Amino acid sequence: MFGLYQTAFGMLTWGNIIMIFIGGGLIYLGIARKMEPVLLVPIGIGIMMVNIPMSGLMVYAPAEPGAVPLPASGGLNEIAEGKIGLLNLLYHYGIGSEVIPLLIFLGIGAMSDFSSAIARPISFLFGATAQLGVFVVFLIAYFTGLFTMSEAACVGIIGGSDGPPTVYLTVAKAPQLLGPITLVAYSYMALVPILQPPVIRLLTSKREREIYMKPQVREVSRLERIIFPITVFIIAALLVPKSTPLIGMLMFGNLLLVSGVTDRLAASAGGVFVDVLTFLLGLTIGALMPAAVFLNVKTLAIIGLAVVAFALGTAGGIWGAKIANLFLKEKINPLIGAAGVSAVPMAARVAQVEGQKANPRNFLLMHAMGPNMAGAIATSVVAGIFMSMVP
Repeated sequence: MFGLYQTAFGMLTWGNIIMIFIGGGLIYLGIARKMEPVLLVPIGIGIMMVNIPMSGLMVYAPAEPGAVPLPASGGLNEIAEGKIGLLNLLYHYGIGSEVIPLLIFLGIGAMSDFSSAIARPISFLFGATAQLGVFVVFLIAYFTGLFTMSEAACVGIIGGSDGPPTVYLTVAKAPQLLGPITLVAYSYMALVPILQPPVIRLLTSKREREIYMKPQVREVSRLERIIFPITVFIIAALLVPKSTPLIGMLMFGNLLLVSGVTDRLAASAGGVFVDVLTFLLGLTIGALMPAAVFLNVKTLAIIGLAVVAFALGTAGGIWGAKIANLFLKEKINPLIGAAGVSAVPMAARVAQVEGQKANPRNFLLMHAMGPNMAGAIATSVVAGIFMSMVP
C-alpha cells in the first residue's frame, strides 16, 4: 500500500502541481468570491482529479506526436477492465454527444424572460452588433497561425458570453480545446463587472451615460410571449439550419415557461434538472484539463484573445446603440447596448450600475435586459453559422 502511495507521489510533475493549484484557485473564487460557483467549483474539483497520477477517472487515448490527446472511449466493460474511467463515460455520452449543453440550454430557456426584448425590438440590433467581438477575434485567432479555422471559430465564440453555444460549437469543431475554452469563457463571464466598465467609460461620454430612460417598458401580453419563441425558432431555423438544436432548445424551454399550462415542466427544466446537468458539465470540463493539455501556448493565447472578444463585444453593442440614436427622436442610453453580450444578467446589471453613477434617476435594468436576452439568441445563431461554414 505504502509503495503505491510513493509511486503516485513520484509521478507528480510540476505541471500537475500547477494545475492542482489552479483547481484550488477556481474553488476559492467560487466559494469565497461567489464567482460562477455552480461551475467553477465542479471545474476546480475536476482539474484536481485529472491531475492526480493514477486516479484513473479520465483516461486519454494515445495521440500522434504534436497532437492534443482526447479522452479514450468505451463502456462499462472498459471501466471494469481499467481501460477508461468514469468521467470518460460522462464526456462521451454527455458532452461529446452534445446532449448536456443542449439540455442546459433547455433549462436556461425555461428560466428566461424575453419580455423586455419583445417590448423593444430594437434590442435585437444591439444583440447582433455585440457579436462584433466574435467575428473579429475569429479572424485574429486564425491569422496568428496558432489556430486552425475551426479552432479560431471556437475561440471567437467566447466573445458571445454564452456558455452552452460555446461548449456546443467547441465539442463539434475543436474538442481538443474544450477544457481551456470553456474555463476561460465561464471565468470571464463572471468577470463581466470588471471587464466591461473600462470599455464603457472609454467609448461613451458622461453626457451619453446620463441619458434618461423611463423605468417602465411596454407591458407584453401573454399571446405575444407565446408567439415569440415559436416565431424565433422558425425564422432562425430557416435562415441558419445548423442553429436549430440550440435555438430549438432555448425557445422550447421558454415556451414551457410562458404557455401557462406547463408550469411543472418549466419548473423542473429550470430547477434541479439544469443544476444536475451544470454540475456534470463542470466536473467533466475540469477533467479535460490535465497539465499536458492545458499548459501550452494556445491556452495563453485563448486567455488573451478572450479579453479582446469581450471588449469588442461590449464596444459593438455600444456602437449599435449610438448608430440607432442617429435616427431616433427619443434617444437610447448607449449603456444598454453594452448589455448585448449575453452574460445574463451580469451585463445588464453593469449597465444599471454605470447608468446610475452618471444619473441617479436612471433605472436601466429592464431596458438592458432586452439586448441581454437578444444576445443569447444572436450567439446561438452565430454558432450555427460557424457550424455551417467552418470545416
